[in-house]
Amino acid sequence: MGGRERGLIVLAPLNRYPFPADEWSLHDGGTMILQSLAGLPAFLVYFCTGLIAIVAYLFAYTRITAHNEFQLIRDNDPAAAIALGLSLLGFVAPLVSAIAHSANVLDCLIWAMIALIVQIVVFFLVRVPVPNLSARIAAGELAAAIWLGLSSLAAGLLNAACMIY
Repeated sequence: MGGRERGLIVLAPLNRYPFPADEWSLHDGGTMILQSLAGLPAFLVYFCTGLIAIVAYLFAYTRITAHNEFQLIRDNDPAAAIALGLSLLGFVAPLVSAIAHSANVLDCLIWAMIALIVQIVVFFLVRVPVPNLSARIAAGELAAAIWLGLSSLAAGLLNAACMIY
């Protein structure tokens, strides 16, 4: 009936499973996989750059503060963990923006350094209304830790938004 049966068009079944062998060859599917993996070197460079920036941030930031965050965290002080963790998020937010929008790795590192400076400035600014901030965090006071942490996160988010150029 030439593809017609009682006025209806009958289509061939769309059974694509299993895939024909040529779709898994290097020429077709393999090329697609290789094209996907072509971005792997750039991913690794920016991922490692981000990790290095994070380590540098933690090193610098924990030297600036009067309290020893890592020792307090080891001693199970939630205030120190909250303050440092939110501060880290406040740094990582603009770092993510820098990685996504930078022209190259050097540009990314420059903006990461700016993000680090912003976080250090925020630490000193939030001490104005709470002068004994470090002592209060070291004593385990959550209010001081939350104030510092959320201020750091807010500044980091603002910083990240300003980096979209």
